[in-house]
Amino acid sequence: MTANTRRTWISWAALAALGATLAQPGWAQDSTFKVGLILPMTGQQASTGRQVEAAARLYIAQHGDTVAGKKIELIVKDDTGLPDVSRRLAQELVIKDKVGVLAGFGLTPLALAVAPVATQSKTPLLVMAAATSSITEASPYVLRTSFTLPQAAVVIADWAPKNGIKKVVSLVSDYGPGVDAEKFFSEQFKKNGGEVVESLRVPLRNPDFAPFLQKVRDAKPDALFVFVPSGAGAAIMKQFVERGMDKAGIKLIGTGDLTDDDQLNDMGDGALGVVTAHHYSAYHPSDLNRQFVEAFKKANNNLRPNFMAVGGYDGMHAIYEALKASKGEGSDALLKGFKGLSFESPRGTVTIDPETRDVVHDVYLRKVERKDGQLYNVEFDVVKAVKDPGKAPK
Repeated sequence: MTANTRRTWISWAALAALGATLAQPGWAQDSTFKVGLILPMTGQQASTGRQVEAAARLYIAQHGDTVAGKKIELIVKDDTGLPDVSRRLAQELVIKDKVGVLAGFGLTPLALAVAPVATQSKTPLLVMAAATSSITEASPYVLRTSFTLPQAAVVIADWAPKNGIKKVVSLVSDYGPGVDAEKFFSEQFKKNGGEVVESLRVPLRNPDFAPFLQKVRDAKPDALFVFVPSGAGAAIMKQFVERGMDKAGIKLIGTGDLTDDDQLNDMGDGALGVVTAHHYSAYHPSDLNRQFVEAFKKANNNLRPNFMAVGGYDGMHAIYEALKASKGEGSDALLKGFKGLSFESPRGTVTIDPETRDVVHDVYLRKVERKDGQLYNVEFDVVKAVKDPGKAPK
């Protein structure tokens, strides 16, 4: 038996033993409920980790740290954006710390790496950031409060042909969410009479957009459709403008990751007029959102919350409500408490579909505008209660 095989066998044996431990009444009697928050706090996706953790801590500060007789303890672990690290941390959190929920997950591969741990230990896994449609199918214990790329991609694909965009090049990051965005945008756009003249995929790690943008300019489409993960939008926006593609008459459209609220002010006037579809904007005109943005900025040195933050905030809300429904019980009782939850969020109404365990929410069409001296994604239309188009109806 190799050293790697031995380590793997020991880990799975420990998880199997834990499954039996969780079934014992003593676990439920613990007065503390631990939430294991696994996030990329360093590396390329560090902004995602920063936003989700800040929002989770804000929710606890606003709503108290005791629910259904349990004191909530948040344990934050940095997976550095690497799946092997995510899996190891999840095993430690379940076995050593005996967490009641695994949460966070800044990228799809990280969530997928941990799904078997959730299944083996019967621990609900709450995705607050990652957005590939198939994640919730990786384990019956996976739930989501973030979003899925097909939700946004289909909405922008319906809008574009009605607004003079007939020929498009798509450019996406080459991993799960990017493949989802490309597939669902292209299928819907073509169904609406549009033409996708080329589909480009850019490496996720250390991307160089320049050669891809040159291809786009040569193709002379009406618009470039883009998906890049949170944190990469500023780079592609900068290169899009530097190459004069806006002046060449090529519109820029995409999912809301492109004009991330966390970076939007740094993108400059080149971002003005960019249209995206997404489930959250810091400029969403509701009293609840205005209160959320103000409190978030006050607690985080004037940092503007983005869509990752609202995924973390709503994730903590869901944990609190599920704990109330399960009367403080964990595992299967807690999982049942999550299913069918519906509540008002800073983004609007959020529901966890009891069948798919996926998030259902409104998707907004937004245009970048300058308001009060700052750039914002300003909503101008909405599609209500969008389910994940990636899930086949039963």
